[in-house]
Formats: sequence, C-alpha cells, structure tokens
Amino acid sequence: MSVPEGNPRPDHEIERVLAVIAHPDDIDFGGAGTVALWTKAGIEVHYCVVTDGQEGGFEPERDRAEIPAVRRAEQTTAARHVGVTDLHFLGYADGSVEPTHDLVRDISRLIRQVRPQRLLTQSPERWWARLPVSHPDHLATAEATVRAFYPAAGNPYAFPELTEEAWNVDELWMFGHPERNHYVDITDTFDQKLAALMSHTSQHRDPATLPGHMRTWSAQIAAGAGLPPNHYAEAFTVIRLP
Repeated sequence: MSVPEGNPRPDHEIERVLAVIAHPDDIDFGGAGTVALWTKAGIEVHYCVVTDGQEGGFEPERDRAEIPAVRRAEQTTAARHVGVTDLHFLGYADGSVEPTHDLVRDISRLIRQVRPQRLLTQSPERWWARLPVSHPDHLATAEATVRAFYPAAGNPYAFPELTEEAWNVDELWMFGHPERNHYVDITDTFDQKLAALMSHTSQHRDPATLPGHMRTWSAQIAAGAGLPPNHYAEAFTVIRLP
C-alpha cells in the first residue's frame, strides 16, 4: 500500500525535533542537511542514538573496547557541524537491536521528555534495491520508534512506570524508506552535512572518495525531486497523524 501524500507542517510551526537512529553516523547520511536547515531556522533538535556502533569501523589494530567512546565522540562532533548539541545515547548493543518493550519504553520516555512536534527516524521496511540502508538495527530501531510515535508516547496508560506526561508527536519523518513523498533542498547546507559525515573518521575505509559519492547521490535525489541542476537534496517519507 502506497504511503499518503507528504504534507509536513511549515518549519516555522515546529519548535522541537527528535531524531532516533540506530548507529552513530546514520543521521548524517540520511538527514544532516535537513537538520542543519532546521537548526538555522531556530528549531531545537535532539539526537537519540540507540547503539554505540561497536561492530563498525575499519581499524583492526584498535582495541574494540574503545569503540563506544570513539563513536560517541565522533557523533558529538558531527552534530555540532549541523547545530545540534543535545544528544542522548541509549547504549544498546550494535547488531542486536530488536523492537522490544524496553526499547519502545526508552524511546517513549525520551519523546515525553523532549516533547517534539516532529520525529525523525529510519525506515521499518526493507528496501531491496538499496539493501545497506536496511541494516537489521535500522529496521528494529525504526519499528520501535514508530510504535512509540503511535500509540505509546501519547498514551497515558502505556508504561505506567514512566513519570513523564504523555506526549503526542504530530509528524513522523523517515529516511531510507522505499517510498518517498517529501524532498528537502539542502544545497545551502550540503557542506555542513559533508563536514558531519567526515567527522566519523573511524568509519571511512576511503575518506577521499566520500565527498564525491555524496555529491552524486544528493544531486540524483535533487534531480528526481525536480530541482535545478547543481542542487542537492534529501528524501523522506512524512506521515502525519490525523
């Protein structure tokens, strides 16, 4: 079944956004250019990173016990490039995420604390044509986030152990979804997105090729969105609660 038409609220009506992602660097590949536009507009953006990315990287000589601290530091630096200073690390194990009761509760708690009007996450649906965006942790994190979006975070009777007041989020934005219904022109913030991505130094096998790949991919998205040549864009699937 096709997703409905994307119809997000104007950014000037949004005060706070919470982005929930599986691994450090996921948000920078999928949405950092858009995040930079939001923060420039005065929107408060929080990141929730479910795992510490312990299974990632291309540094076989590094003690793997150091990886969680390294990846948290890289994500913190990357976030600053796009105007984000509020980061929440849940500390789940990389490669083992499931949409459990505990994870839905943890995300719901954070939604109730941050009280965003917009929730950004990955896709709970596998995209066969671009399988790497559908890492099992991405799917599980997104599924838990969707369950928190509706109905858990806004249901005062869900998770009675939580002390925070229930909160309904107006919009769900997903990146890496097979069907996109909304595009954001990030031409003006593309360099910030690239700086954020390059901050994840432990994750790049060949960092010299990354800028070119990102320019090509972002330009293809822009062309598909009908934007002029020499523009860059990010693609999303936007769902609004009735």
